[in-house]
Parts: sequence; C-alpha cells; structure tokens
Amino acid sequence: MRTQTENTARVVVIGAGMAGARLAARVPGVTVIGEESHAPYNRVLLAEVLAGRYEPDVIALPPAEVRRGVRAVRIDRAGRRVHCDDGSVIGYGRLVLATGSNPVLPPLRGLGHTLPDGVHPFRTLDDCLALRAAVRPGVRAVVIGGGLLGVSAARALAEGGAQVVLAQQGEHLMERQLDPEAAGMLRRHLEALGVEVHTECRVRGLRCTDGDTPAVRAVELADGYELEAEITVLACGVRPRAGLAQAAGLEVRKGIVVDDELRTSDPYVHAVGDCAEHAGTVYGLAGAALEQADVLAEVLAGRPARYGGTRALTRLTLRSPAAVPVPAGTTGATVASGGLDLAAFGDSRPMPGDDVIRLADATRGAYRTVVVRGDRLAGGVLFGDLAAVGTLARTWQDDDPLPADMSLLHLLTNDGGF
Repeated sequence: MRTQTENTARVVVIGAGMAGARLAARVPGVTVIGEESHAPYNRVLLAEVLAGRYEPDVIALPPAEVRRGVRAVRIDRAGRRVHCDDGSVIGYGRLVLATGSNPVLPPLRGLGHTLPDGVHPFRTLDDCLALRAAVRPGVRAVVIGGGLLGVSAARALAEGGAQVVLAQQGEHLMERQLDPEAAGMLRRHLEALGVEVHTECRVRGLRCTDGDTPAVRAVELADGYELEAEITVLACGVRPRAGLAQAAGLEVRKGIVVDDELRTSDPYVHAVGDCAEHAGTVYGLAGAALEQADVLAEVLAGRPARYGGTRALTRLTLRSPAAVPVPAGTTGATVASGGLDLAAFGDSRPMPGDDVIRLADATRGAYRTVVVRGDRLAGGVLFGDLAAVGTLARTWQDDDPLPADMSLLHLLTNDGGF
C-alpha cells in the first residue's frame, strides 16, 4: 500500500469532470483523482464529437494535474484519507466530491447489468467514441429518450448516416424545457434530417440474439410493435453518483446534501456538480457545476462566498452538414436547411393568472414566447432567432421586477423584433 503523507492544507478532489477541472484551475496545488483515462473534457460538446465535427482533443479542458485512471474506493473521514483502487492512500485537509452522475439504465426486458452489444449509454467520452465507431451509413439506430441528450444524440447519429428512430415516452420532445409549439418545431427539424420521431411511446424491452455475447436486434414497444435496431442509445436521464459519499456516512437524499458553502454533513468534505444536492435541487447541468466550483474556490481560499442556486439557460444548436430538402409547406423549412438554434429558461409553462406573449414567423422558422408571473419574468423559449436571448436571460437571471412601463411585447422585440 502506498500512502502519501497527510497534509492538513491539501485539497483533494474526487472526479475530473467539468466541476473538478474548474476547481483545479482555480485552486493551486489541488490533487485530482480521475477515474477516466482521458484528460478532463467538455461533456457539453460530446454530441459534436459523435457527429464527427470535433475530435476529442478539441473538447479538452485547460490542462490540470490529474491522476488519471484511478478510482477512489473508500473515504476514511476519521483519518481524512482517500483509499484508491491502485492501493494508494491520499490524505486530505479538505475533500471535494465531484463524482458526477451515471446514466439511468431503464428497467427494460433484456437489459441486465452487462449491456448487450450495440447498446450504448451516452454520458462519457468513451461512450461517445464507442458509439461513433459503431455508426456507418444505413445502420439502424434507436435512441430511447427525447430530452436534450437524446435529441442531440439523434441528430449526431443522423449526420453520421444512420437511420434513426427517436422514442420519447412523454407527449413531446424536451418536455422539461419546451412548450408544445416549440417542441413541434424541433420535431419537424429532426424529421427533416431523416429522424423518425415517436412520442407517447413507451419502450418495454430489447430483443437480442442468443449466445454468450448477445447483441441487440430490436426495441420492443409496449403496444407490441418492434423497431429494428443494430444500435440502441440509452438517453433516459442521469442519477447522481453518491455511493462513495453514502458509504462514508455523509447525508445523501437525491444527491449529496450541501449547504451554501457547498459543505456536506462533514465540514471537511464538500460536493459540487451533478452529485450535489443544494436546497433540495440536483441540477445536473454544466452551468450549475461551473458556478458551484467557482463559489467553492472562493470558500477554500478563505474568502466570503455563498451559493444561492443556479438559474440555468438551456441552449441547443443543431447544424446540418448540408442543405436538407424539406417538404413544401413544412413550418421551419429555413431552420431545417441551415441548422437550428434553441434557448429555453425558467418555467415556460404558464400557470393561471400568468401573462403570456408569443411571436412566431413560420417563414423564417422563428418562435419566441415568454411567461410573466406577477411583475417578474418566469421563463421563456426562443427558437430559430436568438437575437433577444441575452436581454431576456439577464432579465430572468437577475429576478428583478419588470419596469411598470415595459410592455410584454417589448420583452420580445427590444432587439428590433423579427
């Protein structure tokens, strides 16, 4: 067993994802333990790697000292030591858990602890590279899950020449971010790229070949219909990786519970990123992870800082490799042929008493809607034309009362309108 001399001033970070790498860049002398063999990378851009637009080195984050390919297996809180799978023991003064999240594996018939050949999660760079290696023109691919990740994966697979079916259990795509009208425009864009979209579609299981190394052959739907599949992508959400913290006796609910200084129930242990639960919320968003890392860097430096939550803006850009023919009369034809830009923030689903304003230009494939609750902006969706997104996002993020003399129309047209 190799033991590093304990240093009560040492900051040790478990996890070399975006949050861990950001913290290492802000705090000198941090020891980072990274389970992946790759250097830290921007996971937001994994779909661009899958589509072949970027190579892995393009999405690498600024260099950080990381012990790559090493997994932390136990935390000794009493001795303030981290035990690793290579036999090393690392002492810490402050420990930061940035363990991220795991993809949710849905309870499907035919899906066990070992994934059949052709079945891929889409969470890490290794997942992405394995999936990219499997894609070839004409290969039949089914993406299970119509959230942000599933939509991004479906578009990237289609660009690689795959015949893609996207199966979404909910009523429309990206239900957490989009209202039905914007989701409909997104659907038409994907369909123009050749993606076959099924909503309100529940997947029951996988049909695989027999033998020692089963391979997926079809995705079975609840109504008995089968979708042929040589590749199946699981994009069913993520779950915080909190097992290490739970085994160490830290408070865990949905994620590792932290306060406004990102401290866990142990004052010498902090948590940031997808594994952390703050004020009852697990964000699972890159923006929140970076914001938490920035706050914690100040806390560790002894400067006053508090994390009060993240008001996150979701952005999605889908670019077509070439002009794609769109059937005559299809709304959003301009968007589909040149790409798509989408932004969503806050709560875009109006409640009784809310004021809503919506502007749409079918010719240009542009759509904007905002929801005003009382005297504040509650949320909105912009699709196709994002000229107003900066002003709207700042207004929402600041959470200031709207000026009494500001009309709702002005919220959407203060950039000059359509």
